[in-house]
Amino acid sequence: MDPAAAAAAEEEEGREKPPVIYTMENKPIVTCAGDQNLFTSLYPTLSQQLPREPMEWRRSYGRAPKMIHLESNFVQFKEELLPKEGNKALLTFPFLHIYWTECCDTEVYKTTVKDDITKWQNVLKAHNSVDWLIVVVESDAKKKNKTNILPRTSIVDKIRNDFCNKQSDRCVVLSDPLKDSSRSQESWNAFLTKLRTLLLMSFTKNLGKFEDDMRTLREKRTEPGWSFCEYFMVQEELAFVFEMLQQFEDALVQYDELDALFSQYVVNFGAGDGANWLTFFCQPVRSWNGLILRKPIDMEKRELIQNQEATLLDLRSYLFSRQCTLLIFLQRPWEVSQRALELLHNCVQELKLLEVSVPPGALDCWVFLSCLEVLQRIEGCCDRAQIDANVSHTVGLWSYATEKLKSLGYLCGLVSEKGPNSEDLNRTVDLLAGLGAERPETASASQSPYKKLKEALSSVEAFEKHYLDLSHATIEMYTNIGRIRSAKLVGKDLAEFYMRKKSPQKAEVYLQGALKTYLTEGWALLVTHTRKQLAECQKHLGQIENYLQTSSLLAGDNHLTEDERKSFCQEILDFANQQADNQGQKVILPMHSFAQLKTLHFDPPNAVIHVGGKLFIELTLLSEMPIPVQVDQIAIHVHFSIEKNSYRKTAEWLTKHKTSNGVISFPNEVAGFPLSRNNLPALELYEMYERSPSDNSLNTAGIICKNVHMLLRRQESSSSLDMPSGVTLEDGAHVLKCNNLILEPGINKITFNTQAKEPGTYTLRQLCTSVGKVQFVLLHIYPIVQYDVYSQEPQLKVEPMTDSLLAGIPQKVKFTVTTGHYTMKNGDTLQLSNADAMPILYHLESKAVIYSNTREKISESSLRIHSSEKITSISLPVAPAYHVIEFELEVMYLPSATESAVEKDNTTNKEVHRKSKEKQKQENCMATVDQKVTIDCPWSIYSTIIALTFCIPFNAKHSLLSAGKRKYVQVCVQNLSELCFQLSENSLKKSADCTDLQLVPLNRESQQVIYSKQSIFFVWELKWTKELPLSLQCLFSVSFCPATSEEQSLILKPFTYEFQVENFFTLYHVKAEIFPPLGAEYCKTGSLCSLEVSITRLVDLSEVDRDEALTESDGYCTTKLMYEVVDNSSNWAVCGKSSGVISMPVAARATHKVHMEVMPLFAGYLPFPDVRLFKYLPHHSAHSMQLDADSWIENDNLSVDKNVDDQADSSSIRSRGSLHSAASGEHKGLPMPRLQSFSSGQVFNCSTGMQILVIPSKDDHVLEVNIT
Repeated sequence: MDPAAAAAAEEEEGREKPPVIYTMENKPIVTCAGDQNLFTSLYPTLSQQLPREPMEWRRSYGRAPKMIHLESNFVQFKEELLPKEGNKALLTFPFLHIYWTECCDTEVYKTTVKDDITKWQNVLKAHNSVDWLIVVVESDAKKKNKTNILPRTSIVDKIRNDFCNKQSDRCVVLSDPLKDSSRSQESWNAFLTKLRTLLLMSFTKNLGKFEDDMRTLREKRTEPGWSFCEYFMVQEELAFVFEMLQQFEDALVQYDELDALFSQYVVNFGAGDGANWLTFFCQPVRSWNGLILRKPIDMEKRELIQNQEATLLDLRSYLFSRQCTLLIFLQRPWEVSQRALELLHNCVQELKLLEVSVPPGALDCWVFLSCLEVLQRIEGCCDRAQIDANVSHTVGLWSYATEKLKSLGYLCGLVSEKGPNSEDLNRTVDLLAGLGAERPETASASQSPYKKLKEALSSVEAFEKHYLDLSHATIEMYTNIGRIRSAKLVGKDLAEFYMRKKSPQKAEVYLQGALKTYLTEGWALLVTHTRKQLAECQKHLGQIENYLQTSSLLAGDNHLTEDERKSFCQEILDFANQQADNQGQKVILPMHSFAQLKTLHFDPPNAVIHVGGKLFIELTLLSEMPIPVQVDQIAIHVHFSIEKNSYRKTAEWLTKHKTSNGVISFPNEVAGFPLSRNNLPALELYEMYERSPSDNSLNTAGIICKNVHMLLRRQESSSSLDMPSGVTLEDGAHVLKCNNLILEPGINKITFNTQAKEPGTYTLRQLCTSVGKVQFVLLHIYPIVQYDVYSQEPQLKVEPMTDSLLAGIPQKVKFTVTTGHYTMKNGDTLQLSNADAMPILYHLESKAVIYSNTREKISESSLRIHSSEKITSISLPVAPAYHVIEFELEVMYLPSATESAVEKDNTTNKEVHRKSKEKQKQENCMATVDQKVTIDCPWSIYSTIIALTFCIPFNAKHSLLSAGKRKYVQVCVQNLSELCFQLSENSLKKSADCTDLQLVPLNRESQQVIYSKQSIFFVWELKWTKELPLSLQCLFSVSFCPATSEEQSLILKPFTYEFQVENFFTLYHVKAEIFPPLGAEYCKTGSLCSLEVSITRLVDLSEVDRDEALTESDGYCTTKLMYEVVDNSSNWAVCGKSSGVISMPVAARATHKVHMEVMPLFAGYLPFPDVRLFKYLPHHSAHSMQLDADSWIENDNLSVDKNVDDQADSSSIRSRGSLHSAASGEHKGLPMPRLQSFSSGQVFNCSTGMQILVIPSKDDHVLEVNIT
């Protein structure tokens, strides 16, 4: 290539280069041989088209493929560019060799081009280079100029035959590359694809070989003479190649591997396993100018590493600068700040492990400069909005820089009261000298890290300005991102700075803020240290009360030494013993720092006393002071209140609602810490294992806390943790005091006593301990502690000893007399008014027991009872006030037999009285009777009326039975109680004076036992000689006593039951007969049979017949009756009319017969159908027309009069009850006849219960059976 063409190519190449951004401009080298003018004409198009299309780069070792854009640096082929044996530089390695030609003439090819290609390939073979390509350019212009030119394929074929025998793809054709045609574009695409493919193949092969060599070199690191610096340069060469290919992530991995390898060697060195090459990095530190991040490559430090002259800080600085460059190019600037903070902390530790000699303050300077350099580097590539949004990534660097600047200020005497001395000035000069001259790239910047550090160390004022600016900025950033703990820690350092500067008023704000946070989160050691600083600050400010409060907390703090605690305690005692001018001026401090209330014990335990009683209160105090303390007085301030419902608070009520043991425990509280910290949940720790997915082998094991969010959450909204200022004591007349005590360290017991004077509730509100001028106050005693004083009126309570009192047998009743404020004297009695129905039974051995108000048995004495006709007097034993007297008596309720007593006491079940029936409960429940007793008490001028409820154990009911004209009365007695009784002397008497009527008993005369929930029946036959009355009043009585009783009391009156029977004599006799068909002996199923119903009148006209149905004509009386034949069991089918109305003469032995047909539906002995008889009462209306009775029967629309006695048989009218409602809608406004049922016993059906044999019919049936 001639010089002009080369210059043009270089100029064109320079125009296409992108500007340098982060690193040096490197591209893969491709050599060009052959026609240089041809290549120069094609270079602009080639350099533009090559990187446009990405190519997939597949690499070895299973690494993921990547899409890359290829760029190349095309240079003229020279033999000197070919790598020599052992050269590991990849940046200068030519990855591909291209030979360019546009020869179209066979002669020219044979004489010139062929020999030139042969020489070119011989040179490549000599250097073992197999990555080459021959490009034949075809031009239509040359074809037209030379007519004897052979077809193009002949030249290409010759080149392939001569040089590409087995690699025909190494020769490509580029057709009319300078024309804008589709053929030219296709040719370019094919050529560029081949070029990219060959370049990637060369990269893969050469990089793979380089990585294998590098891996082999790394594996030799245990051999003597292995150098980390040499290996560093080799792996960095690989990183450079990845960076050249714009694979910045892979390049970063190489530096990270170097970082990890070096760190591991340093750790091993600290453990005693050191490598020889590490001694080069143990040189004393003589320069501490910080990180350099403004150059893509710090060539100065790279040369030091290459020459093995770099110190530890040099290596770390260079390595981090390269990582920073790549991270910023990857647009991950926040990772730079994170890595920088780790680097700075690690370097400090590595210098200690390697025992490198570092001048005092040198490392602080290096860290401070490095922090600011990283921060400014990030600010240079991000805008302000991004920086403000990502403060959490950079605030650590600000905090570390603040900490190191503070250390430098203390070291150089810039924080002392007198300023720096000569020694401090010399130290400052030495530190500035180690910084060296400012780097050229930052010399023009006004706020460079170098200038800031030099200015901060120049004077006290400059240092204070820079330190405060950094501290306030750091606190603000921590606060904005919610890292309150870190902000408070920086504020604590700032407070220490203010204390050294004699500005305690500024320091107090930061110390109080830090203390509040530590208290909230329970950091005990930090609380102790901060309180010591706060105490010193308060002492300088003259805040006596606050200082004493903090001193009391420190005196009880177990994290301090015994001597420190005693000194703070002595500070309090010295102030307390001062003679003050104003004796009334006292300092009030919270109790929890001085002593803790552990338990409180009442005597009596239930904390309930009556007026005049004594109460003892024992306090258990845990003294936090390290020495015995003389206490002037311990006082309990008590709040007195009278509740509106104090009448409820009797001794019994208070005893049930108060604790029984009398001991109240108070929660344990660490002095100066909120109670909530002690209630945190327990740690929830779980094992965690991570196994390999391939062979299930254990990779890692650890523990994890699942409730860390509950343990580490902040409590910013919690209430104030320290006692607020201005604590005041409650003023009140009720104060319990104990004077002149010595509180020993640890547990102390103090006893208070008080005598109750006024009833009410007393609440222990505050506890105050006075030590000279100082009072320690527990503002609120919690949980709430109360004792009650009551004044009770005397009371009498009478209650049964069982769930219910049964009438007629002795029952025990307990009398409870609560004396209250009244004292029982000799001669005091209870006078009970006697009642005839309830005598009081008593025994000579009856006892009265006296209890205290706490239910402790005091004494027992015999009960004296005197009874007269009207009064029963019970002598009460002598008992003091607020005691309880209990005794038991037996009472018995006697049911009365007279009608007035029956109605008054509700002991007799009267059927005719509805009110008595309403008072009864359900049939299986006992009736109750309230018996009132008037009692006169010695403490009151008014009488007390009590009511005892007795239950009647029996229930009785009656029924009338008929057998033709003979009548029987049955009484059923049911035992509703749980006891068994013995019945005797049963009788049934008629109340009216009727000598013609006799009641003949059909019962046994002997005694009978009636068991619980069972019944006994008694039956009497009615016999008469003359006409019977319309109604009969009866009184049933039976004597009873408990079946378990050994002797039966003679004074017991019987249980009585009064009832009335009406219309009980028989008027009609009904008889039904069924006859088989003519010629048949028996009734058959399906055959019609004849039913004959005979209705016979048994008596002549009587008073009961005079009703609407009666018709009189010439002394001949008739009445209308309606009969009905029904079969509820569905055994018979009644054919034709099943009911009808007949006119019946009212005369003895008058008979009416009705015939109808019925059909048996089943075979066997079938009961007769039911025959029912009713009175037929016509409807009388002046505006209604008379209807034929048969039409009513046809329509079957009859109403039944329900106004009959309850003892009537309701079954006879059940079927007609529904007909009335149905008919009322159809015949609205028409006259409706009514049916009235006869009373029980007025109709006797002698066919009831009769049966007739029905045989099945003899029809033949064919049964088909299939057999398979």
